[in-house]
Amino acid sequence: MLKTRDLYEVPTLFELLLDPKVYPFVRDKAESIDEYYFLTKKTIEAEYRGELISRTILDEYEKPIGTINLYDIYNNYGFLATWLGSPYFGKGYNQIAKEQFFNELFYEKGMEGIFMKVRRINQRSIHAAMKLPYVSHANYLFPEIYEEINKDEDVFELFVITKEHYTTYLPFTREESTGDEEVS
Repeated sequence: MLKTRDLYEVPTLFELLLDPKVYPFVRDKAESIDEYYFLTKKTIEAEYRGELISRTILDEYEKPIGTINLYDIYNNYGFLATWLGSPYFGKGYNQIAKEQFFNELFYEKGMEGIFMKVRRINQRSIHAAMKLPYVSHANYLFPEIYEEINKDEDVFELFVITKEHYTTYLPFTREESTGDEEVS
């Protein structure tokens, strides 16, 4: 479902990126395919330098359908940015990709927390964030971060996923569950 970023996926992702339901909410905007090749190459290089972590989201046929990224990494915290092409909205890809990415971040990369800043006008993303049971609304939990992301204009809601909360929510994976767990 996730793979490291690669230049071969640029044409497919660029076409999905241009959709008006997607484009306004994407962090790395490109107006031409050449510009998107350049941005993708920069992303790959930044990951190599340890500045961010970026993955391509794939469908069940291994076709690129979006990206998921952790930017601005500092003190084992970073900011999540994710997008899917509109044909894939509401089909469960977002939640599956996030859980795979969070597992990698927390258990392989040693991250302690993941911030999500979501534009208040982006109700689809706010709804998606609130559906995740391990997400906390963080405007008051991290007031200094909330003030920083809204320093120019008060447009963002802040959410956080801590490793502790994520780990508590997922005491075992779905694959480990047999449905025969004893209830006391």
